[in-house]
Amino acid sequence: MKEIVLLASGSGSNVENIINYFKGHEKIKISCVLTNNSNAKVITRCQRLQVPLLYFNRDAFSKSDTVLKLLQSLNPSLIVLAGFLWKIPENWVPAFPNQIINIHPALLPKYGGKGMYGMHVHKAVRANKEKESGITIHYVNEHYDEGVVIFQAKTQIAEIDSIEVIAKKVHELEYKHFPRVIEKLLTDHG
Repeated sequence: MKEIVLLASGSGSNVENIINYFKGHEKIKISCVLTNNSNAKVITRCQRLQVPLLYFNRDAFSKSDTVLKLLQSLNPSLIVLAGFLWKIPENWVPAFPNQIINIHPALLPKYGGKGMYGMHVHKAVRANKEKESGITIHYVNEHYDEGVVIFQAKTQIAEIDSIEVIAKKVHELEYKHFPRVIEKLLTDHG
C-alpha cells in the first residue's frame, strides 16, 4: 500500500478532494495530514473525514528535525503540499528525493516565488491582463516554486473575469487534476 502524507495551511479544500478521491483505493491511502496552522479549516475537515491530523509549530518544523523525523517514521511514498505556505527545509529534499510535490495556482515559472500564493497570484494575473492561467504541479526543491514541473493545465481568462472568477477556474483545475496526477505518480513508479 502506497501512503501519502498531506501538508496544508488553510481551508483544506484540496486536502478534502484528495482524501475523497483515494477513499477505498486498493493501492493508495492517506496516512495523515499535517498542518502548521492551529486555526486552519483543514482541521475540522479532517475531523469530519476521520483522517489523522497533527499540528506542528515553526520550531518543530524549521529549528529542529521533529517534523522531518516524524515523516521519516511514517515513511510515506509521497508528501503532498496542498495549500502549504511555508518553505520546505533544505534537509527534507535529500531525505525524500522526488517524493515531495506541490501544486501552484499559476503556470510556473510565471507568478511563482515567495509571497505568491492564493489570491495574491490571481490578483497579479488579473493586474497583468493575462489571457490564461492555470495550475502547475511540481517537485519541491530548495527554492520556492522552482522544482521540476510534473504537470500543467490551463484555463482561459476573459477580460471581464474578476479575481474571484479566476480563482474559481483555477480551483476547478486543481480539483480535477491534482488527485489524478498523484495517483499516476504512485502507480507509474512501482
